[in-house]
Amino acid sequence: MNHLSTLAEFVATAAPSKNVIDKTALILADSVGAIVGGAAEPEVAALSAQQQSGSRGPAAIIGTGAFAAAGTAAFVNGTAGTTLEMDEGNQFCKGHPAMHVIPAALAEAAHGSASGRELLSAIAVGYEAAARVGIATALRPSMHPHGTWGAIGAVAAVLRLRGASGEEIRNGMNIAANLGLTTSRRTMLEGGTVRNVFAGVSNQMGLLAADLVASGYSGDTYGVSHVFGTVASDSFDADKLVDQLGRRWEVMRNYFKMHSCCRYNHAALDALEQLRHDTPGLTADAVAKVDVETYGLAVELDDPAPRNVLAAKFSVPFALATALVQGSSGVSSFTQDKVEDRKTLDLAARIGVTEDPSMSAQLPDMRPARVTLHMCDGTILRAETRTNRGDYADPYSSHEIRAKYQSLTRRRWTQSQANLTWGAIMDLNNASNLKTLFETLKAA
Repeated sequence: MNHLSTLAEFVATAAPSKNVIDKTALILADSVGAIVGGAAEPEVAALSAQQQSGSRGPAAIIGTGAFAAAGTAAFVNGTAGTTLEMDEGNQFCKGHPAMHVIPAALAEAAHGSASGRELLSAIAVGYEAAARVGIATALRPSMHPHGTWGAIGAVAAVLRLRGASGEEIRNGMNIAANLGLTTSRRTMLEGGTVRNVFAGVSNQMGLLAADLVASGYSGDTYGVSHVFGTVASDSFDADKLVDQLGRRWEVMRNYFKMHSCCRYNHAALDALEQLRHDTPGLTADAVAKVDVETYGLAVELDDPAPRNVLAAKFSVPFALATALVQGSSGVSSFTQDKVEDRKTLDLAARIGVTEDPSMSAQLPDMRPARVTLHMCDGTILRAETRTNRGDYADPYSSHEIRAKYQSLTRRRWTQSQANLTWGAIMDLNNASNLKTLFETLKAA
């Protein structure tokens, strides 16, 4: 039995502990918040309306009150969930496993008879499969990780819900490896919003891969290692697929986001937050220029004049500038009017970003940055951080994550609807079926 077979058997049979189940429920709630918040964006609303045409089915397009066929709902929900850059992630796989898995799992479960624990278990093992493939591969630097290995996690979760065998899941993962996208990293830097649909496509392809397995289709024998070792990458370490499998769960090493932008901005934003906390009354008007020293991946995000909201979310200068001008790094600080704000752009032009090789050497465990504010009066303020708030080493509390969920869901739901859905998700481990969860999503 090779490593992929071992992982597939694990997906089929693993019984997650209560800690893993509880963490998965929190990830599910956080992801639903990101989906609902993203559903309020104009292009997502337009896409949702277009995709619903002629699509009928039991799966909720979350945040809209509409229902569609499983693949359609998974596509739209995955797209909505990435749009605000508020979905959780995993620094070790350099991606966002949950948003590549949860929409497909919810769409599949909508017409099944799974219990709450079975749904959470499927999400946990799907997350595990996606993250471990991401950890095992070193994607080409020109590729964006969204839409690549995510479909492998989606098909794993869907087939777990269908009660598939380890061999069927292995076949499904090999098929899904061939259904990934050839994603361009430039989309995020230039603001090509096609990037926001990558996760949605992965969820849709995960469901398709499961149907292909059921229909008798097959992938190449070593599809995962071949695609991610020779096609999308020149390196694939299969040992990482099974390293501490069952003892180290990737959902327990995830991170949650409060800053509404790319994770690579967060180290500098956390350092800036320290300075704002330690310097009451600090305003953008008092800042002459800013120097940021950080790791190499973050230095790539150096455009001081992004052309749209997506590009702004992948710009360290803009992120720091809008946080200083607006006093926040939340969703409201990354809107088109803020992208065009002259005061913010003037400040962003005075923010430099350089690599500190010693910081780059600390990845993936650490995400360091040093921020130096040169004040107009000649004062110098400096702060640095080694890890990011919200990751496994410095986690947000469940209260903070719920507050974020409330702020995002308010874009579409009433507080009562948000509370009911949160409660239904948090009680899934005790739920014999998913009726309450889907009724609350339908009502919302």
